[in-house]
Amino acid sequence: MAIQAVSGVGREEQQSEEAALSLLAQSLRKQDEHSTSLAEMIRDAKEKADAQRERFKLAKTTPRYGDAPLEAYARLSRARNQAEVSSAAGYARRRIAQLQAAQRSDPDHADQIRAAIGQLQKAVGRAGKKKLELNREQLARARQKRMAQNNRNREAQRVRREVQRKQTMRKIRESGYFRETEIANRFANQLTATKMELKAQAEQLGVSAQASMEAAVQGYSSAVETAQVADVPVSAPQVDVQA
Repeated sequence: MAIQAVSGVGREEQQSEEAALSLLAQSLRKQDEHSTSLAEMIRDAKEKADAQRERFKLAKTTPRYGDAPLEAYARLSRARNQAEVSSAAGYARRRIAQLQAAQRSDPDHADQIRAAIGQLQKAVGRAGKKKLELNREQLARARQKRMAQNNRNREAQRVRREVQRKQTMRKIRESGYFRETEIANRFANQLTATKMELKAQAEQLGVSAQASMEAAVQGYSSAVETAQVADVPVSAPQVDVQA
């Protein structure tokens, strides 16, 4: 009877130890799962932060060369006298010099820079034309005033209408400068994007060709080692560059 009691106590202790070990194993598995889940969350958060940082960096560093001629034409359109026109032309000349310097340091956006420079050069020429027009309008208004003083009202009205017509035509023409610049910018952006895509494809092709070369050389080396043992000839490696 005593032996059976001792045996029963041993089994109970063994079952208790097994239960404790089972609970410990479950706790460890839960800790591992929690650690794995936490590590995945940290990794996902880091990847999202890196992607957001890259997008912000790209948006921050992407040049907007086409804004310069738009600003030049905005200043030219707002100009109401020759001094303001000269100021707009001076802005255009300064931006031309800046873009010419950028053209040497940023060859990837050369098409956008050239388009902006071309529009700015047109803005300088159009500023000179607007100066002449403002000067003619000033002379016409002075003539209109003299006619009104001499009771030549009909002729004065005709001169006034002619000045208004020319001002309206100039406003229409100046609004066309903005559309012309937007079209030039859009075309330059598309051209730049196409060239960058082709450049990326060429680089990809270069990587593929290099990988094919390395694989061919490695296979050739293995074949040479085998041929030295079997004493058989080995043909030259072939590289696939059709990718």
